[in-house]
Amino acid sequence: MNTLEWLKELALAPGVSGFESAVKKLLSKNLADICDKDHDGIGSIIFSLKGKEEGPKVMIAAHMDEVGFMVKHITPEGYLKFTCIGGWWDQVLLGQRVTVLTKNGEVPGLIGSKPPHILPLDERKKVVDRKDMYIDIGAKDKEEAEEVFGVSLGDAVVPAGEFVVMKNPDYLMAKAWDNRIGCAMMAEAMRRMVTIPHDSRIYGVGTVQEEVGLRGAQTSAAKIAPDIAFVVDTCVAGDVPGVSAELAPGKLGAGIGITIYDASMIPSTALRDYAIDVAKKYDIPYQLVFTEGGGTDGGRIHLAHSGVPTLVLSIATRYLHSHYGIIHRQDYEAGVALLCAMLKELNDEKVKEMREA
Repeated sequence: MNTLEWLKELALAPGVSGFESAVKKLLSKNLADICDKDHDGIGSIIFSLKGKEEGPKVMIAAHMDEVGFMVKHITPEGYLKFTCIGGWWDQVLLGQRVTVLTKNGEVPGLIGSKPPHILPLDERKKVVDRKDMYIDIGAKDKEEAEEVFGVSLGDAVVPAGEFVVMKNPDYLMAKAWDNRIGCAMMAEAMRRMVTIPHDSRIYGVGTVQEEVGLRGAQTSAAKIAPDIAFVVDTCVAGDVPGVSAELAPGKLGAGIGITIYDASMIPSTALRDYAIDVAKKYDIPYQLVFTEGGGTDGGRIHLAHSGVPTLVLSIATRYLHSHYGIIHRQDYEAGVALLCAMLKELNDEKVKEMREA
């Protein structure tokens, strides 16, 4: 399978927090032939590659889940009221297509509310509150929604969309880049490391429930007990109108983001400096990024056991936590290259230095 087809498959797979099985199956299909496979107790999947028998344990974590919704009520008229899973901005919800995952299969829907044509003028200017929204699945009543369509309370609802290669083919638009592009980076790095000599015991992890509290990161790190960890995720791209580099320095096409700060973790400075040195040595494009308003799986991993030096590598992404995002393919390629170069160079001595820095 070529890279674009693989990215498309990952991005379009449904995988709201707590419902990541489709993504897990794709990663397993991609890696099970070359890696040993294990799980933690809440659904994270763990792939491992052997290096030296007593080599350092290196964890590469990428969360499989995306933001989405859950059905919490069905009205007598057959409309679905929903709760949000993960962080949503109400302003991006209205009028968007979704897919309800039911026992009878996928059901298409549209997020709606009262039309503006019947609202008083002062209300038209306000952002519609999500509690006043609903999902229209084209059911004539509650009975049809439940008995014919198979909708039940607790069903997951995911954003619906296409995978689009834009006019400049390096720009890719799809749902769920947060964090399917990280899953793709982890998987590709694992595949490449099969043929690259390395000392480390490498654990590639697809974590669950990151968007609702970094939960799979905590349980999988407890199971692995890594010596150091890399988290691969996304960050806000600041190369859009009205956003300054002071707020969001990441830019599409400027290279893999080496995160210097986020709200859940101050990354290991030794690991950060190591990543920068390796990127310079191998001429890999990189940029320094930060996220003041959000965190990653690193927030839990770096506190596991007695502490784990942890670094986040980020893909700059436009329009995070909405129905579509845009990334740059060369940032993905740079991220894979940097991961592999760092893994190739790591040994017991370097890891010991970083743990004691």
